[in-house]
Amino acid sequence: MRFLIDHACAAVDAVSLGPSLLAVSLAVGSMAMPLGLAAAAEPKKEIAIFAGGCFWGMEHILREIPGVLATEVGYTGGKFPNPTYQQVCTGLTGHAEAVQITYDPDVVSYETLIDYFFRMHDPTTLNRQHNDIGTQYRSAVFPTSDEQEEIAKKAIAFLTEQKKFARPIVTQIEKASVFYPAEGYHQDYLVKNPAGYNCHVLREW
Repeated sequence: MRFLIDHACAAVDAVSLGPSLLAVSLAVGSMAMPLGLAAAAEPKKEIAIFAGGCFWGMEHILREIPGVLATEVGYTGGKFPNPTYQQVCTGLTGHAEAVQITYDPDVVSYETLIDYFFRMHDPTTLNRQHNDIGTQYRSAVFPTSDEQEEIAKKAIAFLTEQKKFARPIVTQIEKASVFYPAEGYHQDYLVKNPAGYNCHVLREW
């Protein structure tokens, strides 16, 4: 297993889409809708919100997961209304850079999304991802339901028990609050700027 413990940033060349032990352990017995039926039916839509450092890199990985219908980067978890990027960067608004994911639960489970979340960043560094420092870069899950909150807690307990990280997990679980979309130039940033800044890579367990 690789740990994101240095300050080097690397572009994501490919996304591994295979299931992991965490996702399987959290969703034993769950079954996705057969692909033919899923294509014919109107997709279900649920929302997941994660924060784990610069939102550009997170979105770039999350958008490629089968079953993810849309992604949007923005700010959440603070008390300052309608924050701008410049305000969030001060660390004084209380917001985190986050990604809001719209997904079809018949195709991809929340357990699988949680698995990707923990694999794409270092959840052991408090208010920091690589060279990005501040509460706006904290590791956090923002559950939109009691079920999501329970899954997030179980994931942290599982990863801790399995000693997947050399240091304690400091990921916060915060009730979902208002999500403010970031400015337009932040959306799909690494699609528009393939050589842009990116500190997220997808580790294998």
